[in-house]
Formats: sequence, C-alpha cells, structure tokens
Amino acid sequence: MAKIKETIATYAAQSVEQRRGWFSPAAAAYAATRPRYPQQLVEAVVARAGLTATSTILEVGCGPGTATVSFAELGCGIVAIEPNPDFCLLAQEACQRFPNVEVVTTSLEEWKPHQEQFDAVVAASSFHWIPPEIANPKAARALRQNGWLILLWNKELQPPVQTHEALRTIYRRHAPELDRPYEDAATVAGILAVLGQPLLESPLYQGAHESRCVVESRLTIDDYLTLLTTYSPFLALDPAVREALLAELRQALERLHGESVPLTYTSGYLMAQRRKAGEAIEELHLQQ
Repeated sequence: MAKIKETIATYAAQSVEQRRGWFSPAAAAYAATRPRYPQQLVEAVVARAGLTATSTILEVGCGPGTATVSFAELGCGIVAIEPNPDFCLLAQEACQRFPNVEVVTTSLEEWKPHQEQFDAVVAASSFHWIPPEIANPKAARALRQNGWLILLWNKELQPPVQTHEALRTIYRRHAPELDRPYEDAATVAGILAVLGQPLLESPLYQGAHESRCVVESRLTIDDYLTLLTTYSPFLALDPAVREALLAELRQALERLHGESVPLTYTSGYLMAQRRKAGEAIEELHLQQ
C-alpha cells in the first residue's frame, strides 16, 4: 500500500489553485458517467447519523453534485462547497429542484464556517484531496456537538478480470504508468483503509463505523471510455498518448464485449462522530 499512500499524498500536496482547475477538462464527462452512490449506503449513513429534513449538512468538494442530490432528497439544508467553477455550475444545475441547497465556489481551506453549525459534514471521494491536518480540524469546527463526519467513496469501475488482464498489454504499450493489477476485494479493502486512516487516527472523532458493497454495472463502450478520461491518471496523460490509448482500448473492448462492457465497483463509507465539546484533546486541536 506504499504506492497508494504516496499517490494520496501527491493529491493532498497540490495547491488549491492546482486543484481548482484539475477536473475542468473532464467536468461534463465526470457528471455524465461517474456513478451515483448506492441508495442503500446513503440510507445507512443517514440512519446512523440521524439526519432528517431539519438537519443541516456541509458537503466538502461536491464536484458536479454526484452525492449532493441523494442527500438533498431528504429535504434538509445543504451548503455544498467546491473549488472548481465548472463543477459548481453542474452541481447548481443538478440541484435546481432543491431550494435548500446552496453551492459555493470555494475550497475548504478558504471557506470560513460558523462554528458548530452543521449536523453532518459529507465528503464524497474528495477528502483525500485536502491535507488531513487541515481537513479534520476544520470539519470538526463546522460540526455541532456529536455531529458526524461522513466519508464516501466509489472506487474505479473495473471490467471482468479476464478483460482487465487483456487490456494491460495495451496500457503497457501506451502508458505504462497506468498499468496495474486487478483490484480484488482484499486490495480494495486495503486502499479504503489507507483513505480512511487519517480520520480513524484523529483524536477529534470517535465511534467510527464503516461499510461497503460491490455494485454491478454496464456501460456502452463509448461511456466507459469517457468515464476513463475522468480519472486523474488519464487526465495527466499527454493528449496524443491518451487518444492512441483510448483508440486501442476501444478496439479490444469491441472485440471482447461487443457494444457494452460489464463492470463492477466497490462503494463504501466511513463515518465518525465529533467528540463532545470540552474534552481536552478536542480543545487542543480545534484551537490550532
């Protein structure tokens, strides 16, 4: 897992300005092809956190509103912050029918919350982009006593293992840095453990709970290739390399699967409760 930790640290080390425009070239594709979070997971965290129509939620890094809509359907008040202006426009469009949702173009680092305002802070595939020494205390300051920090993840969609192995030759030829083994259940669990480690180790939270499920999906080859372009390693490729890679992937996928690709992905959550105000360890960290 050393490589995973290194990759996550690389994301968190980016400046706010770097992160602000990172997904802009793929913003529309992201909104169109990234899957929503499974309803069963959303319902599970809502129930555990005791969220209702009268609750208030801060969403950190809402992207194009992928998870925002699911929580907005509760009827609760949501402030969704997102540094990327292209994502913000898409999130506003996605949440037009929810008058209690406010989308704010800013980063967590720049945002100045009123203390103890929210019942929950939600971050869907976004918290690892923020240095934990900033993210954990600032989320805690925004939470009411016993409020919940809720982290959600959708792992990358994967074709069947036989297809994955067949495509590795193409990745090695065009972009060897993207070649990776198939992520089995144990590997995915390890990656999610690394992503959740800063929260589990934080003295600001307690009573951690987590769960995950495997979701089956199917996309047309066009949509699957578009989805790939929304992942950070693809965004980092030289455009000519990316075009050649996608062209050869298309040929292989059409040969193996015809018009659509069967896919699976793991979706999971980790949530923990802010410690009660007045506890010495919390006071120490929240005042930093």
